[in-house]
Amino acid sequence: MKRTVLSLLIAAAAAGSACADNLIMPVPSHMPSEAQKKQIDRKYGMFIHFGINTFHDQEWTDGSKPASSYNPTKIDAEQWMKTAKDAGMKYIILITKHHDGFCLWDSKYTDYDVASSPNKTNVVEEVARACKKHGIGLGLYYSLWDRKVNGDVENQSQDSIYNDYMVKQLNELIDITQKNNTDIVEFWFDGGWVKQNYRWPVMDIYQTIKSREPECQVGINWTIGSPENADKHPVLPADQKEGYPIRYFPSDFRLGDPYAPADNDPKIFTHDGKNYYMPWESTVCLSERWFYNTTDKTYKSLDELEKLYRQCTKNDNILILNCPPDRNGRIRDNDVKLLKQLRHRLGI
Repeated sequence: MKRTVLSLLIAAAAAGSACADNLIMPVPSHMPSEAQKKQIDRKYGMFIHFGINTFHDQEWTDGSKPASSYNPTKIDAEQWMKTAKDAGMKYIILITKHHDGFCLWDSKYTDYDVASSPNKTNVVEEVARACKKHGIGLGLYYSLWDRKVNGDVENQSQDSIYNDYMVKQLNELIDITQKNNTDIVEFWFDGGWVKQNYRWPVMDIYQTIKSREPECQVGINWTIGSPENADKHPVLPADQKEGYPIRYFPSDFRLGDPYAPADNDPKIFTHDGKNYYMPWESTVCLSERWFYNTTDKTYKSLDELEKLYRQCTKNDNILILNCPPDRNGRIRDNDVKLLKQLRHRLGI
């Protein structure tokens, strides 16, 4: 039987911190690191929002939807990767767990996952294999905010238990990808705004990832604070200026969906009196919704998408376009068609 949240309390007492000894830290610099250069060179990728929300016509659910309601006809990870490759994209970012807490892999630490659903396919494993096969970089999204396991975010006494839960799940995700000989190029974290920044185990998360995937780039949504308040939310990219504080340190790049960077996008941000280079990654929907929705019929035009690409990839920044698979586990035909047209328009 899988462990309950209560049993994690016992385990947490014996668990060591991921950052107890030799810390792995970003190097202060006014220039990108070698790993950041690789991220910048990837330039263009696909966001894949898929999960329990796919089956409820909702962007956010609260963990109360039964696992049995997640029921894709199949998981066509091959089609997802072929779509990305044919679009000229270099990597994908897969939702592994959204704010609802439903996990797209069989986790030892919760029953709210694919193993408790009618379709028990380990989506993370299938995607990792397909990425490896097609030469597409693998990025993983993981929501810090978990409305199923840590719904009472005001109760700080739960923080240590939940933080331990997250680190254990991140290790599970890395285990899956390494078993399939697939490197993780990026971890994309979300939902941090529901608690003060100091309540998240950002250092433990960073050490857990970097100790096992040294070149993996780590980013947390709404990365930058303001000079008056390092934990201010939100600070839009158009308002960010060189020297503003890094809200979640350590991390490697900046996020703030679904906004595009400013024309003269700054790159140097600060923590503890030191300067760090941080590119911006834009994440934008191809249509109107993040998750598949039966009412989502309006798409951005080719002109809009070309303008987005030009704006979001200049100044050493990155664009990620969201293409949600449907309830049959396939990316929609219109997405596939539009992405091919965009590649032709862009000449990539």
